[in-house]
Amino acid sequence: MDMNVSNVTFEATESVVEDWSCGGTLLYLATTYANYYHPYCVIIVCAVGVVLNTLNIIVLTRKDMATAPINRLLTALAWADMLLMIEYMPSACYYHIESKVKEYPYWGAVYILFHIHYTQIFHTISICLTLSLAIWRFLAIRYMEKNHVLCSHQRCTATITTCFTLPFFLCAPYYPTLKINTAIVLENNVNYSLYHVVLSDLVNEDKTLLTINFWYLAIVMKLLPCLILIVISIWLIRTLFRAKKRRGILKGYDNKLLISCSKDNVRTSKVERRADRTTKMLIAVLFLFLLTELPQGLFALVIGLRGKELFLTCYQHYGEVMDILALLNGCINFVLYCCMNRMFRVTFGVLFKSKIFNKWSTSTISDTQSARRPPHQHNDCLKGLYF
Repeated sequence: MDMNVSNVTFEATESVVEDWSCGGTLLYLATTYANYYHPYCVIIVCAVGVVLNTLNIIVLTRKDMATAPINRLLTALAWADMLLMIEYMPSACYYHIESKVKEYPYWGAVYILFHIHYTQIFHTISICLTLSLAIWRFLAIRYMEKNHVLCSHQRCTATITTCFTLPFFLCAPYYPTLKINTAIVLENNVNYSLYHVVLSDLVNEDKTLLTINFWYLAIVMKLLPCLILIVISIWLIRTLFRAKKRRGILKGYDNKLLISCSKDNVRTSKVERRADRTTKMLIAVLFLFLLTELPQGLFALVIGLRGKELFLTCYQHYGEVMDILALLNGCINFVLYCCMNRMFRVTFGVLFKSKIFNKWSTSTISDTQSARRPPHQHNDCLKGLYF
């Protein structure tokens, strides 16, 4: 969803100096999808994603859930994904369905230019929030004794504010790379002005500028966040295995020693298991993010190495595929929460299940009562999304 080049018309003056191989069968599949299926898939995925992210926001902002700062980060991520999808649907209808040619009235070209920058900014917001989730979880486990300071609600508010404002500056290098161009068409002895989005004169006159932009996109916007997420994910997975091994050793002790343990230790063990489940869920979120973003970063890096011609001949053909993968990634969080998060399911059941599945109302009430029991230890970072 970065530099949505499928919406950009490239001027005929561009000459391709090399015959690049863009994937053969893979290119054919990507082109077929883009030409015939992409707008309809986008509308379906975005409509479903708006509904699912709305449900995420409703559930995560309930009183029992909103007390955890990490749930506030997940709520902000749902807002970013939802706002992105709301804007993407009309642009898909306008560009792919209403206008098969890439030339518009002036207001249409302005809208397409706005769409390109809007999607770039809000996708970057999602990247920042995902990265913040990983760092937040790392701090929660690595510095447990400082949780009340490192993971306070004030710091959470500052993190969310930064994630929603910083991308406007991070995406600044892209702003001067596109412009609206005017084409005069003579029809029935009348001149008509048509407008389309093209690469700016700065980029056309200096190939180095576009190369620098792709280096920036590849390293700063894609590969660096992916590298940080990979390192943190590996650390979190190692922590999970260590916790599992530690609990296995404890189970091997004599039963008499276990019976003599205090109830506080039992409650602590439950809190640890809940924290482990939360960590597993966040690892799943990070893995899906890497699955979407890492290929884009590598693709942009190759373009930065090989030059502008590869961008003109290959990158634009895969723009729609990258878009739909990013949109799918924004939809699937609701499924992850439902599958891996007990308290999310319970809260969702309180809000909706009684209206849809009345026969389960009795069990829902009992689950709700158990879910509302406060944990024994107060831990702002580890608290949230209990199972």
